[in-house]
Amino acid sequence: MGLNKKSVDDINVSGKRVLCRCDFNVPLKDGKITDENRLVAALPTIKKLIADGGKVILCSHLGKVKTEEDKKTKTLAPVAVRLSELLGQEVKFAADLEVVGANARAAVEAMNDGDVILLENTRFRAEETKNGEAFSKDLASLADVFVNDAFGTAHRAHCSNVGVAEELKAEGKPAVVGYLMQKEIDFLGNAVENPVHPFVAILGGAKVADKLNVIDNLLEKCDTLIIGGGMAYTFAKAEGYEVGKSLVDDTKLDYCKEMMAKAEKLGKKILLPIDSATAASFPDPIDAEIKVNNFDIDKMPADEMGLDIGTKSAELFANEVKSAKTVVWNGPMGVFENPTLAAGTLAVAKALADTDATTIIGGGDSAAAVNQMGFGPKMSHISTGGGASLEFLEGKELPGVAAANDK
Repeated sequence: MGLNKKSVDDINVSGKRVLCRCDFNVPLKDGKITDENRLVAALPTIKKLIADGGKVILCSHLGKVKTEEDKKTKTLAPVAVRLSELLGQEVKFAADLEVVGANARAAVEAMNDGDVILLENTRFRAEETKNGEAFSKDLASLADVFVNDAFGTAHRAHCSNVGVAEELKAEGKPAVVGYLMQKEIDFLGNAVENPVHPFVAILGGAKVADKLNVIDNLLEKCDTLIIGGGMAYTFAKAEGYEVGKSLVDDTKLDYCKEMMAKAEKLGKKILLPIDSATAASFPDPIDAEIKVNNFDIDKMPADEMGLDIGTKSAELFANEVKSAKTVVWNGPMGVFENPTLAAGTLAVAKALADTDATTIIGGGDSAAAVNQMGFGPKMSHISTGGGASLEFLEGKELPGVAAANDK
């Protein structure tokens, strides 16, 4: 499928006011940014717009804003400071509780070509998440061009990614995607629609319920589907195994049976764990020291719970990856936040790092795990949006992508 959308390479922004929606939803502790991956990921698009002589107006949300109190802690002011350092030029912060208020309008009015300003957290306006018309119009009034580079929110229709694009398009002004958005859709889109085979998909995480449509859609596309994490125990139970105190969704047992039957019918392979790292209870706190046993899947005791794939499964999964040409991974193999229970996730990450295949990590916990373990640079692509990449893997159209002009 790739991307049939206009990008920043298809427009001329010289002398124009460019509203660029980024994903600056970064973790903050005591007003300091603790992980700036999202800022760094946005730089290529911002630098391109500056170099082309645009007046660059950046906007983003930050966290959830429920109360007036949240507006004190969830300001984007620290992001403007750090972005100024990363870009090597001033990023003026337009402090405005209304987001598009007197301060923002005055700052935009005073801009020269190549200047950059950052608006306040778009969620300071309650209508942002409802895609309310008034805020969309306010944002559109600042811009001649809209660039959406926020893949992390592409699965939501909000004012700052969809509403503003519709307003500007209605006035005959362009709405395009940035480089980060383009990269996400090229990688994820090609993996799902046009993969080089053998294509191996690896799904983990806690709940089958979160991945129902993903499993269904990927079975049509991939050659092998590997299932680990908490969701594997629902599959194991559906196959008739004793799973002890492991996490199981009893309402999804029939669904698991259906998926295994579907795989057989399509001639696809579903690989489930053949052994499990177990303990008497879930670690509390999550990184507490814990005594772990390793049991084959048909020998799990009734009073233990599976918390990671076992050593044989880790080897089985790693071997499957060796012959792959495309690998998509979404969701950890176990409770990777605990060093003793990170072995399965680590083995999969290492297998992906060692292969020549195109390796795509679908955001969220898998991205955190891969980066934490130091394998980030070895992956072809690490998605910046967990929820958005999941919906993409389900085969859904993302509103934030759909809103951009077609080529």
